[in-house]
Amino acid sequence: MGSVLKIILQRLALGFLTLLIVSVVIFTAVNLLPGDFAQSILGQGATPEAVASIRADLGLDQPPVTRYFQWLGGALQGDLGTSFAQANFASFTGTDSGATTVAQQIAPRFQNTMFLAMVTAAIAVPFAITLGILAALYRNTVFDRATNIFTLTSISSPEFFLAYILILFLAVLNPIFPSLSNIFEGMPFSERLEKSMLPALTLTLVVTAHMMRMTRAAIINLLASPYIEMARLKGLSPMRVIVKHALPNALAPIINVIALNLAYLITGVVVVEVVFVYPGIGQLFVDSVKIRDIPIVQACCLIFATAFILLNLTADIMSILSNPRLRHPK
Repeated sequence: MGSVLKIILQRLALGFLTLLIVSVVIFTAVNLLPGDFAQSILGQGATPEAVASIRADLGLDQPPVTRYFQWLGGALQGDLGTSFAQANFASFTGTDSGATTVAQQIAPRFQNTMFLAMVTAAIAVPFAITLGILAALYRNTVFDRATNIFTLTSISSPEFFLAYILILFLAVLNPIFPSLSNIFEGMPFSERLEKSMLPALTLTLVVTAHMMRMTRAAIINLLASPYIEMARLKGLSPMRVIVKHALPNALAPIINVIALNLAYLITGVVVVEVVFVYPGIGQLFVDSVKIRDIPIVQACCLIFATAFILLNLTADIMSILSNPRLRHPK
């Protein structure tokens, strides 16, 4: 296990270095966005003195390097800064509700996004693996071809197009689910689940193809192996051969593609959340970009990057642990 632990530690160190580099890219890209928060709040008729005053209050007049290290130091301690919009509102009204920090604004939105991701994963992962197993079992049949056409069509279609198709058929023509996901804190679980079904089904259509095709390909590649032939000669049924003998040895690539698609469920939900007005972190990100609320935009990007890197690291580690040659070196 020493070699496995060494590889895992190397992956974690590489992940931390990657996140550090990504933080520099995020800070640079966000600060290169056209427009300015002070200018967008005050309007085009604002005087230079008023704009400079707001920029000084928010710390935007400091050098970029200083602001980056202040942001990075705070992020490492769990402090993502203060929302420009909330801080500006508090300064104008003379009140301080204590809810101006970015972390306090993001926390409920991130919980909503995680809920949507978990609902989607609970539907998509078993569905995709089952389709992949059946497509491998009945390969080159009508079922296999129909499954490939369906999944490739869904992944090739834009997310907003799939969302509107589902709204048309499942909310307008057949009112099964609500078209707007206006969930809120304290909502009963059953009602929250119902309002999250349409965005979850949209994301399921988007991510199923990758997982299904990888499962199918990984299993088919193993069907010519000697131990599979031996299992067949013992008289085991084709389904039992695939599920008991082929699938466990095909876990590494399947785990990788599942982890990548789970990362997408957190980082790629922006369009789906906007279409369904789902109060998640993607919707908050879009709203913050519109008003140039830099601390929230940076925090959302950092959360997206962290989730993507962590899930990729998880995929690497799970692949290592599922490889007997690494777990039992000679």
